[in-house]
Amino acid sequence: MFNPFAPGFTEYPYDEYRIQRETEPIQQTPFGPWIVFNHAESVQLLRDVTLSVDVRKAMEILGEDPRDRAKMRAELFPDKAPREDTSILNIDPPDHTRLRKLVSSVFTPRRVADLAPMIERIVDEHLDAVAERGEMDLIADLAFPLPFAVISEMLGMPDGNSAQLREWSHTLVKILDFTIGPEELMAAVIAGENLREHIANVIEWKRSNLGDDLLSALILAEDNGDVLSDTELVDQVNVLFIAGHETTVNLIGNGTWALLQNHEQLELLRDDPSVETTAIDELLRYDSPVQISRRITLEPIELAGHEIPAGVFVLTSLGSANHDPAAFGPTADQLDLRRADAARHLAFGSGTHHCLGASLARLEGTIAITRLIRRFPELQATGAPVWNGRLVLRGMDSLQLTLR
Repeated sequence: MFNPFAPGFTEYPYDEYRIQRETEPIQQTPFGPWIVFNHAESVQLLRDVTLSVDVRKAMEILGEDPRDRAKMRAELFPDKAPREDTSILNIDPPDHTRLRKLVSSVFTPRRVADLAPMIERIVDEHLDAVAERGEMDLIADLAFPLPFAVISEMLGMPDGNSAQLREWSHTLVKILDFTIGPEELMAAVIAGENLREHIANVIEWKRSNLGDDLLSALILAEDNGDVLSDTELVDQVNVLFIAGHETTVNLIGNGTWALLQNHEQLELLRDDPSVETTAIDELLRYDSPVQISRRITLEPIELAGHEIPAGVFVLTSLGSANHDPAAFGPTADQLDLRRADAARHLAFGSGTHHCLGASLARLEGTIAITRLIRRFPELQATGAPVWNGRLVLRGMDSLQLTLR
């Protein structure tokens, strides 16, 4: 039986995933949801348009969840009106289709590609700041501040308390782990409310201060008269902040650690720029920043001979699927930056809810990691990472490095 609390799982979950793929690749967990460990069935689930991501639909089938965050929000903020969650992460078509179309109209590949000089500048500023010290904490000195600075500049956010915003974001993402405790859940709800209020105030300010930035473009986005409402704007910017920040932190941290553990691959990427075209997808596959994605059954389904009832969560273990030899061959557990089919990974999900910010994450990860290892060719870790212990957003809280 799958046990994410087994000794050593936090440091390296892939041995446990291999055991599950070889013994019971589809199972119901002791904590309720079903989970799928192999690649083929994970793709099938992620692309199944009959499944949902809307928790409210499961609640309608099974009855209200006493830990529902909307209920906790009402208790914590009795003076605030109830609100619908319109985030594209948590709604189904046709609402999802409409909102994704509006957001995609301004979050284009060209707009993302144009960010490269800005990302390079921010990375170089952070590397300049640690060069004389000869050491750094990869997370605190680069991986954590970089994506926050990028998304803030990209959105055209006014200067504010960046440390406070990062803290709210870091606290809020814990709500994604299905093992979250009551105190952490309460802290996440409060952080989410504070972040939403801040974003709403910024949007109000931006309406009178439009510029050449993503937030201005979102405010002005239109499709045959359809525009984003105030609530929809807040929810989508909230997603960009959180998803665009936390996952990229993990990509930079996990990817750098993977290279340090496979020095011949580090040297390959450091010395051969042509490898960049496949390297970032292989790093995403090898140690995925997002380990689990969820779907909700609205009616009973059959999956590889298993009967799964309606109204339950089905989790796809993206980390396990990305190490499945059936998809990536007998070297699936090895890091190979020249892997031709690395882009088949599921680190960004698949189907309707494939990550909207995938191209931005690839760009930030590529620039940050390559400039780090080329600026400091003698880069070494001074110890093991301090892992964050999360089941969904796998990453580290600290990784100490020497630069020379």
